This record gives sequence, structure tokens and C-alpha cells, in this order.
Amino acid sequence: MSEASARRKPNEQPVLLDTELDHLPPELRWREWMGRVEAVIFAANEPVTRSVLARVVGKNCNIELIIDDIRAELAGRPYELVAVAGGWQHRTKKGFGDAIHAAFGTAAGEGSKELSQSEALVLMCIAYFQPITRAELSSFFGKEVSRDLIGVLRAEQLIASGPRSPQPGAPYTYVTTKNFLSQFGLDTLRQLPDFEALEDAGLLSKEKLLAGGIPAGLANREGEDDVVEEQVS
Repeated sequence: MSEASARRKPNEQPVLLDTELDHLPPELRWREWMGRVEAVIFAANEPVTRSVLARVVGKNCNIELIIDDIRAELAGRPYELVAVAGGWQHRTKKGFGDAIHAAFGTAAGEGSKELSQSEALVLMCIAYFQPITRAELSSFFGKEVSRDLIGVLRAEQLIASGPRSPQPGAPYTYVTTKNFLSQFGLDTLRQLPDFEALEDAGLLSKEKLLAGGIPAGLANREGEDDVVEEQVS
């Protein structure tokens, strides 16, 4: 904890930041906003939303243009600024995955959770058909989806409880989380491959799901049959 933080009373507001920077010429003002936005995103351990970034720039600042300019400057760097889970985050470019794996033993320098095929299939169904109950998942697969399997997905913060179903007993439904979006590199659920298009193309169907077919994006890129490794930044 810094000395300034230690002196600050628990309920005391931080010092107000000059966001408009009217004393600076336009070019320097823009550079300062770029620096602030990138610093905030760099310091965060999760995707940073627009509302957070708006706290450090002027009210008329176009955050999308700021992001575009930062991305342009990072074009030759081994990391990039990506839109994920409703915000922005620094992530290492995929082309450097082997180097990171060689240095740390994993694709991202930290342990990654491997999902079994059953867990991956259930997660995929929740993603496409949410909100969905455990009974509905069990009916879909023709066999019980256990509480333990649901517990694994919850423990990894990939799913959470959704609204109660109008069915008798008002069972809980399950929905995916922001962490799900983050782990699979999605900004919103709209970026999931269109289910009907996958069916029309013959790439996905209930029969394929029950046979163990996993759509691209959720399948292990290494082609392993028994596990699906979560994508990590």
C-alpha cells in the first residue's frame, strides 16, 4: 500500500483527475488520453469496460478511436488490445504461444483447466440454449447431467445460476458468465457461431452432440479427443 493510500481515510474519495486537459494542445491531449486508457487496461486483471475508461478521459473523447490508435501502435508488438467480455484487455498474440509455453510450461504462463468432453459439451449447450435447467440438459443428452459436472463448470466460473424456470418447482437455470466470454475470446454471445447455420451446414446437430461432436472454437485446437483445453490470454 502506498503512503498516500495509507494516509487516506476509508471513505475518502480519491483526488479528482483532470480529464478534459483543456490546457494542452489537441495532439498532446489525445496522446495523454491514449496513455491513460492503455495504462488502465494494462493494470487491470480483467477486461475493462467503457464506463471505467470514461473516468480518465474527456467527456467528448471517442474511446473507440483511442482504442484504434493504441492498436495501431501495438501492431508490431507481441501483445494486442482485444475486445472481450464487454470490455478491452491486453492479450499475447497467438503466434507467441509456443514461446510462452517453452518459457512457462503452459500456453499462458499459468495453469490451465482442462475440461472433459462431457463438461465441454454441457458448457456448449448452456452457451447456446441458456437459460437452461439441469433437467433440460439431461433430457437433451438422454442421460443425467450430474450436479458434480455442473459444479465443475461453476467452480471454473464458466457458468452461474440464471433466473428460475417457470416449470413446476421453479428450478434454477444456468447461464454462461463473463469469464466464459473471456476464456473463449468472445466479446458477446452474439459472436458464438450461429447454431442454425451450423446445422444447415451439417456441422452441428443433436445427433452430433450426442456422438461427441464439438464445434470449432470450443474444441481442442490440438485435436485431442478426451479433453478440451480452455483458451487463456
